Amino acid sequence: MNLSKPLLLAPMEGLLDFVLCDVLTRVGGVDRCVSEFIRVSGHLLTDKVFLRYLPELNNGGRTLAGVPVRAQLLGSDPVSMAENAALLATLGPEGIDLNFGCPAKTVNRHGGGAALLREPEQIAAVVAAVRRAVPAQLPVSAKMRLGYDDAGLARECAQAAEQGGACELVVHARTKADGYRPPAYWEQIPAIRAAVRIPVVANGEIWTLADALRCRSVSGCDALMLGRGMVADPGLALAIRAHDAKRQHEPLPWQTLLPQVARFWDLVCADLEPRQRAGRLKQWLNLLRRRYPEAQQAFDEVRVLTDQRAITAWVQRAADLVHQPGNIET
Repeated sequence: MNLSKPLLLAPMEGLLDFVLCDVLTRVGGVDRCVSEFIRVSGHLLTDKVFLRYLPELNNGGRTLAGVPVRAQLLGSDPVSMAENAALLATLGPEGIDLNFGCPAKTVNRHGGGAALLREPEQIAAVVAAVRRAVPAQLPVSAKMRLGYDDAGLARECAQAAEQGGACELVVHARTKADGYRPPAYWEQIPAIRAAVRIPVVANGEIWTLADALRCRSVSGCDALMLGRGMVADPGLALAIRAHDAKRQHEPLPWQTLLPQVARFWDLVCADLEPRQRAGRLKQWLNLLRRRYPEAQQAFDEVRVLTDQRAITAWVQRAADLVHQPGNIET
């Protein structure tokens, strides 16, 4: 890991799951991933549930490209969170991350995710319970937003996570009320950094290299967590790495990305339910349109397809183009 300027890959439910983590870490530049949140709601989960969200546990807690994956738990009851964290720890994750940022109404209605940002003392209780329940050498980190309706308790929430024993804090620089609407308020992160002694990672609206550099400058955070920006531009982490190393960097060509699109489709077909498969490919192509003009045509062609065999044939034709004369080999 580049300890001076780490780049983390964000979890995003239904988008940045283990399938896309596998593909994006193959492209390169990412130091660590975080799993989709595993919801804890009063009972002890089974190994099977943990492995469904985090199949990387079968590979030493790493993606097939060798990038460590931290398991994320979401819940509000300290006892239940601690019991599940203890069980999860026996399966060998790289660490455990605690979600205090999810803005989903169904999650918040039951007191989880961003709802806890109204109760700093409960954040401290949850973190402390998990920290006590797992081996001392296992990292326990947390992710939060600036607040629920406003950022009035941001520093108190960050301090609560630190007091509970969190070793690192990711700050998504929006409130729950902001959802995912731009902008991200990076300028509010320095006050949080000043309030704690643990590393703080900036997250939110980092779509380009220029965004990453501005975020570092405004937030004061060298460490960044990349989310939709990395999905839309899988070469984003490599571009940031090249800048940091003062190297020239050529953007990742569409032809180079096509084999990864093919791998993504193979994994989707192997690991996800049939009803999810077509939508997942269309979802990724839709985001790729922000970075690649070629993705627009691909999206238009795939959008009308519903049959898995037809989509597989399209993916194969697209991948075959890479090996035609004049195209880039991968």
